[in-house]
Amino acid sequence: MNINIDYTKREPIYEQIVREFEKQITLGILVSGTQVPSVRALAYDLGINPNTVKKAYDILEENGLIISKSTKGTFISDNIDKAKDLKIEELIERIDNLVSELKTYGLTKEEIIKRMK
Repeated sequence: MNINIDYTKREPIYEQIVREFEKQITLGILVSGTQVPSVRALAYDLGINPNTVKKAYDILEENGLIISKSTKGTFISDNIDKAKDLKIEELIERIDNLVSELKTYGLTKEEIIKRMK
């Protein structure tokens, strides 16, 4: 499994792991039923503390992207479509907030659209 972590970023490593999983699921690289590395294995591969990976996995499980099966391991959830929809909604909300902020600086809807193109 290829997880790209930038150790020089201010973004916490666990958030980078979550983002990488979300990206790979959205792109279809990770599909339902795919087994993901154990916490210890991924921590070893990335050269980080297992607690950091555990925190990322907890968030991914809370968001419905992975599921832990006792004694069998951790797998990409069958529920990823719902999780993708939630992520898309979250991103759209962020765009809406940015558009609102741009409007406070006097930009019109048309100017914002023109600049986005």
